[in-house]
Amino acid sequence: MTDEVIKTESPAERKVPARGSDALRVLIAEDDIPLANFLRRGFQTQSYSVDMVHDGEAAAGAISETKYQLVLLDLNLPKLDGLLVLKKVRPLFPTLPIMVLTARNNLEDKITALDSGADDCVIKPFSFQELTARTRALLRRTSSRSGGTLQVADLVLNRDEFRVERAGKKIDLTAKEFALLEYFMVNARRPVTREMIMENVWKSTYDGSTNLVDVYSKYVRDKVDAGFPLKLIRTIRGIGYVLTDD
Repeated sequence: MTDEVIKTESPAERKVPARGSDALRVLIAEDDIPLANFLRRGFQTQSYSVDMVHDGEAAAGAISETKYQLVLLDLNLPKLDGLLVLKKVRPLFPTLPIMVLTARNNLEDKITALDSGADDCVIKPFSFQELTARTRALLRRTSSRSGGTLQVADLVLNRDEFRVERAGKKIDLTAKEFALLEYFMVNARRPVTREMIMENVWKSTYDGSTNLVDVYSKYVRDKVDAGFPLKLIRTIRGIGYVLTDD
């Protein structure tokens, strides 16, 4: 089983370090028990504290009751599938790093998972080394993003509270719209291309065959700029977009 899902040697052969109270706590939500145990042993060798659940209801409950620094979430879970888990917990925990694991290898499923609130998506089979490298990168990104407030003109984005306001008026955004606006604001007054947006917000390669970036940019612009004389999000013909108050 292991060789079919994870292309690597078993990490259980290495010594497992003692887990201190400051160990990062990880939830593995995977109904393939041998795979879940393999991942648990692998992350324990890297000094993570690991909990496991094997269905979606248990995953949603564990996330609600325990403070995790990382969640590995399979999409094909019984009782409540991974997409429904994402839609249930993401609004409550907007900064929680969630890595989706899935055997669904078409682009549409990956985009759906990311749009539903996943931070990254790993397709089975995968190497354990790649998985851990991507989780470290995800933790670095979320650590650098966590906390703080971004502001451009009268537009304010609060990362901790997953809240956006303009001139004191609350703006309701989906998780992906929030991530897109955050990317615009981090790069305020600098043009960003569609390729940059796709790679940084959707964590996918831009191939020119989809208008996903343009569609979501319009969603965000309609919500942020509607009713205000100063339009902050602007299209740069042939390049992409810029958020600026100039």
